[in-house]
Amino acid sequence: MLEAGWTTRDKTKQVKVRGVAVGGGAPVSVQTMLYKRPDDVEGNVRQALEAEAAGCDIVRVAVPDQEAVRLIPAIREAVSIPLVADVHFDYRLALEAVAAGADKIRINPGNIGDDSRVKQVALACAGANVPIRIGVNGGSVERHILAKYGSPSPEALVESALYHVELLHKFDFDQIVISIKSSDVKTMVQAYRLMACKVEYPLHLGVTEAGTLRMGLIRSSAGIGALLLDDIGDTLRVTLTDECAEEVRAGKDLLRGLGLLPGLQIISCPTCGRTTIDLFSLTKKVEGLLEGSTKPVKVAIMGCAVNGPGEARDADVGIAAGGGEALLFKKGEVVGKYPEDQILDALMEAIEAI
Repeated sequence: MLEAGWTTRDKTKQVKVRGVAVGGGAPVSVQTMLYKRPDDVEGNVRQALEAEAAGCDIVRVAVPDQEAVRLIPAIREAVSIPLVADVHFDYRLALEAVAAGADKIRINPGNIGDDSRVKQVALACAGANVPIRIGVNGGSVERHILAKYGSPSPEALVESALYHVELLHKFDFDQIVISIKSSDVKTMVQAYRLMACKVEYPLHLGVTEAGTLRMGLIRSSAGIGALLLDDIGDTLRVTLTDECAEEVRAGKDLLRGLGLLPGLQIISCPTCGRTTIDLFSLTKKVEGLLEGSTKPVKVAIMGCAVNGPGEARDADVGIAAGGGEALLFKKGEVVGKYPEDQILDALMEAIEAI
């Protein structure tokens, strides 16, 4: 359960990442991170373009050394979405990334050196109107905090993040986004719920090291979805051991599935012994024909001509098939009857007409 006084996404402080608003009731944004080697400028640019085409709102790139700084202007010139520079340990790389045009910096203030170095990064970001994402995970919690809690528990993750927040507050910097990821879904959910009770900064959600496509989707949907349903979370990344574009599509689909992103939704019957049509193939055909559509329409594909319209009465348009014929319905009302081999065309025409 959440403590009293937790901050919902409409009440978090809003920060701007170039043209993308994060927090303060802005739409939940979807992020990904490029994985090409830093010396492969062309490969990173190509991945950034693919992510943008898939609907990415914010893209992140690792900046592990001075040479990698050249990625920032190359990527920014190629895409219109904001670019985050991911920096660890060397505060000079953060300064160089800001000077090169990064739209946000991801750091742990506690691992870039003493207060004078944190101050330089905070002043540079403030001067360029660049937010800082404080990124904490189970492997980055400070030793003294681990010793206190005995493990990277939700409380340890939160205390670590708050420690970094205070480092930035010393220099009057408050354009902050916080992430406190864990590879353990329950720990991740509990940590973000606790953090939502402690601060009003926007939160970046994610289950870190979530896995390959199948399990990564399941684990990310469980963790991120639980928090979004609590009205916690302003931006997210579905971390997958897969292509960047797959992460983006997964994030967008998650938001659509929760009703947080307008767009086309397909609901379909799982089938049972009463089903007489090849609903699996029909559903896949519809999904393929509608791939990429952003029209805010709910489409139902049901396998029972008797119960279908009733079970999916909130769908804008749908079909229910069986016994060689199929019904076309809108908002639960039957508007036509067709032979099964004609229903797909009828459905697509109905969708186009909306």
